[in-house]
This record gives sequence, C-alpha cells and structure tokens, in this order.
Amino acid sequence: MSAPFRFPRFFVTTPSPCPYLPGKTERKVFTELSGPHASELNDALGRIGFRRSQSVAYRPSCQGCTACVSVRVAAAEFKPNKTQARMLKKHGDLVVTACKPWTTEEQFALLRRYLSARHPGGGMADMDEFDFADMVEQTPVKSFVIEYREPGRNGRPGKLVGACLTDQQGDGLSMIYSFFDPDHAERDGLGTFIILDHIRRAARAKLPYVYLGYWVEGSARMQYKTRFRPIEKLTVSGWQRFDPPAPQPMPGKREPLPAKERVIG
Repeated sequence: MSAPFRFPRFFVTTPSPCPYLPGKTERKVFTELSGPHASELNDALGRIGFRRSQSVAYRPSCQGCTACVSVRVAAAEFKPNKTQARMLKKHGDLVVTACKPWTTEEQFALLRRYLSARHPGGGMADMDEFDFADMVEQTPVKSFVIEYREPGRNGRPGKLVGACLTDQQGDGLSMIYSFFDPDHAERDGLGTFIILDHIRRAARAKLPYVYLGYWVEGSARMQYKTRFRPIEKLTVSGWQRFDPPAPQPMPGKREPLPAKERVIG
C-alpha cells in the first residue's frame, strides 16, 4: 500500500544579506507545494511557521539567528483600539471585493507606485508584469486578491487604492502581500485598514487567526504587527500569547509598512 501523499522534500537556499538586521545573513528552508494535497500540506506547514510564495512554502533557517518569529492575530478576540476604530470608520466607505487570483493592469500600476514610494531599492523594485502575474497566479491553494476601491460612480468601479494577495487556510487567513496607494492624501492608514479588514473577515468566517508573517524584535519595519492584539508568536513550545511593548509612531513618520514577505527568486 502507498501513502496518501509523499513526505515533502526540503531544500535550503544559499545565504544572502538579511533585509531586516544589518550585518546578518539569511537562509531559508523550502519545499514545493504541488499535487492534489498541496492545500493540506500548506495548512500543516503554515501552523509551524512556513509562508507561501507561489508554489513554494518556506521559513527562515538562519545559522546562529532566530530573530524572525511567526506571528498571528486571534481574530475572534480582537477589539480595535481607538486609533484602529477611527481607521475603520475613516475607510468604511471603501468597496471591498474578494477576486480570483488573476492580475490586472490596474493592480500592477498600483503596485509599481507603492514599490517606487516605499521600497525603491528593495528586492521587488524591478518586478515586471510577468513577475507580478507569477506571484499572484501561481498558487496551488485557495487564494484571493482582495481589492479595496473607492465608491464608484455612474455604475463604474471606483479607483483601486489597495489590494492584498491572501490565502485561506484551514485555520485562518494568511496575508501573503499587500500594497496600497502611497500618496493618497485623504486615505492615510490604508495599510492598517487592510489588516483590520482581514481580521474582521476571518472572524465573520469563524476562522480563528490572521497570519501576519514574520516579526523581528528590534526591526522598525516589523513593529507595526504588534499593534494588532491579542497576538501570538510561534515558539519551541508552540504558539503562545505575548505582549511586546506597543510601537509608538515617531513625529513626521508615515504609517508602518503593510503585511508582506519577500518573494524567493
């Protein structure tokens, strides 16, 4: 008799400069997601800290460093603080739609504006239409592009101001990559709103968690994730609640970056 599906084979990337901690190097362990049991494998790996990129599941495996910690929000217990409640009200007029994972020119144009403003020298700065299509459309699991649009007029869709590639796992929503209009003067806080909307969506669907990827203590780029509580982190003893100091906005600083992970090339 044969097993229902074969045990996955894991591989390790070559070390490269860490994007979060200066002077450190990163390395990832990864496996392919394919075949009829890709969703089950992705769910199982997600519960032990893996993330998905196209048809690959990966997690950090850095020598001598365990700074990257998987975090998730307990959706059913989440209660927005005053700032988050204002964001929900401020952007409550947005039309939110869960679309099939197919890319559009409008989405790509928004992504380019976002990358140029927020990550001009980042690993995705040179992404073209084909790279974007691969990121979104090469998915072996249940995925959506959640679009955020301003109200339409005369029966036509409104302006696209945000989007998020999202996986639906057995125990929650996993935010793979989100981006938004970085220069919309009347729409500050869009990154925060997108996360809040995912928490509401998960709670309505009775999915217990929203996975936000990796949190790195001491990395300013990652601190926004701890604003969403109750929050859990993956430890050697399993998932545990933790209560890190709430990040404080700095004068003159724009809102923190949205939930995202680097795509393995």
